[in-house]
Amino acid sequence: MTTARNLDLFGDDSRMEAILRDAELWFVVGLGDNPERVAYRVAALLADHGKRIVPIHPSAASVHGQVGYRSVTEAAAAVGAPDVVDVFLRSELVGPVVDEAISAHAKAIWLQLDVIDEDAAARARRAGVDTVMDHCPAQEWPRLGPVVS
Repeated sequence: MTTARNLDLFGDDSRMEAILRDAELWFVVGLGDNPERVAYRVAALLADHGKRIVPIHPSAASVHGQVGYRSVTEAAAAVGAPDVVDVFLRSELVGPVVDEAISAHAKAIWLQLDVIDEDAAARARRAGVDTVMDHCPAQEWPRLGPVVS
């Protein structure tokens, strides 16, 4: 039996389109310096479309020429509130990152494909933070993203 998704938590086309269009500062959680990882390639696409990416990873490695940080809290203290916290972690690790994003005054939280934590997303929505779950900006960009010249 398939249940309908709660679009308030998972996001709909209009929400994803607005985030892709308007969000400039993307904290990418799980972004390390391994070019074989999906986070590395998605961050490159975002940067190619004019977005500023901030790597968040325990190694705090610089990626795509951007200084890395160990946590959302550390990055926010250094560069300010993110427009989006884009999360490449297993679902069971997402809750504390979402809570950090809320505390850092993120405007949106984007959980990647197969990254689902409805309780964490509900906390974010109650705090007034837009949420997207189980989607990838690289896959949605061709359909919903703005044309960058």
